[in-house]
Amino acid sequence: MQYMGSKNRLSKELLPIILKNRKENQVYVEPFCGGCNMIDKVEGKRIANDFNEYLIELWRALQKGWIPPTTVTKEEYTDIRLNKEKHPKELVCFVGLLCAFGGKWFGGYAKNSKGDNYADRGSRLIIKQVEKLKNVGFVNGSYDSFVIPNNSLLYCDPPYANTTKYKDDFNHEKFWEWCREMTRQGHTVFISEYNAPADFECVFEKEVKTVLNKNSQDAKRVEKLFTYKSETQSD
Repeated sequence: MQYMGSKNRLSKELLPIILKNRKENQVYVEPFCGGCNMIDKVEGKRIANDFNEYLIELWRALQKGWIPPTTVTKEEYTDIRLNKEKHPKELVCFVGLLCAFGGKWFGGYAKNSKGDNYADRGSRLIIKQVEKLKNVGFVNGSYDSFVIPNNSLLYCDPPYANTTKYKDDFNHEKFWEWCREMTRQGHTVFISEYNAPADFECVFEKEVKTVLNKNSQDAKRVEKLFTYKSETQSD
């Protein structure tokens, strides 16, 4: 799925690092699953959580065989954006993400000079993608409130600090402290961000291009992958 901040382009480089020491039957968990462009390439037991209830309802509906529309007019897009409560949540999410510019939540009706049908393309791609997600347990809630099995492998791709706002505000200091606590509890935790507190170690970095809005030029950012240092390393 096209999704703001997607790691699809980096998955071939990130996943070997994240999965390198995965234990047998260890549950792979994404507290911020978003477009599921990492977890769809992981095998075994998997849990995907996201705070956006519309997004989780979309994934659940797709698992049950829901077929998204192949055409969405600008008028339909606007009606759904303004009257979300009148439409099924899976439809709201499909239109709000796959028919919007750059995968940003209702970030403007997606169109170009070639007249591409974004709804049709999005529908075909997401139906193909969900085939790899049939056994994923989808959960709707805050990253710090859903049940995580003991000794899980966590990959976190939270809203980045000091970048374009996502659907909801995000407390970054609280998140980093939660990562520390999850590590202390026995989980293995990896985090994608541009920067991290000093007690987190960068285990991967790469310069990438990003597009944040319709009028912006491609901006170069350095994507990084962090993990929490042991208490001994942090001293």
